[in-house]
Amino acid sequence: MPINKIFDSFEDAVADIPNDAILMIDGFAGPGGTSQNLIRALREHGAKNLTIISNTAGLASVIGFGTLAGDRPIDIGILVDNQQVRKVIASFPVSPSPSRPTSFEKAYKDGQIDLELVPQGTLAERIRAGGAGIAGFYTPTAVGTHLAEGKEIRQFENKEYVLELPLRADFALLRGHKADNIGNVVYRGTSQNFNGIMATAARVTIMEVDQVVDVGAINPHEVHTPGIYVNRVVEIN
Repeated sequence: MPINKIFDSFEDAVADIPNDAILMIDGFAGPGGTSQNLIRALREHGAKNLTIISNTAGLASVIGFGTLAGDRPIDIGILVDNQQVRKVIASFPVSPSPSRPTSFEKAYKDGQIDLELVPQGTLAERIRAGGAGIAGFYTPTAVGTHLAEGKEIRQFENKEYVLELPLRADFALLRGHKADNIGNVVYRGTSQNFNGIMATAARVTIMEVDQVVDVGAINPHEVHTPGIYVNRVVEIN
């Protein structure tokens, strides 16, 4: 039987995400490269006590950050508002405007949610290490700061490095531009940020895409994420 990873709806694609799951969700700043439909479906699904690994903790709800005028932004913030998130692992969890805090900031200050702050390059490498089966790596980033407290420090060539461990997830909710039936994916624009490495580091990778095409319609040299890393695809109608 031919492989077909296409799901009919976003709701079906996230229906088995359980309480206490660890999720990777794409996005760099605004929601343009973010899996907005999958996030909305997850809110309706209602899984609780989630740990979310992402570059931000939701910025779109802040003065429409990264959205066009009139758009209704969807990002991690709606899951925080719905009290589904227990912890966020992120590089930029706060609003660019101190007078307009994000939903995450409000929940964090109220003690309702936990945060693990990770420098952006370290976050990317921890995710990549998770997908590549690397047990850990040393980096000079964060040495001498609060972010290195409790972590192993070693010297190499008279310079201190901190040991960082890989990140892995149960599910990844990602956005692509185009995919075929077996899950080969092409990204566009800001969808190229963390998506490729997140797809490799999750047990189940779910991809929402603008267009589904037949197998063979994508030039192999244009594939950003091979189908071996993608479990489910949903087309945006």
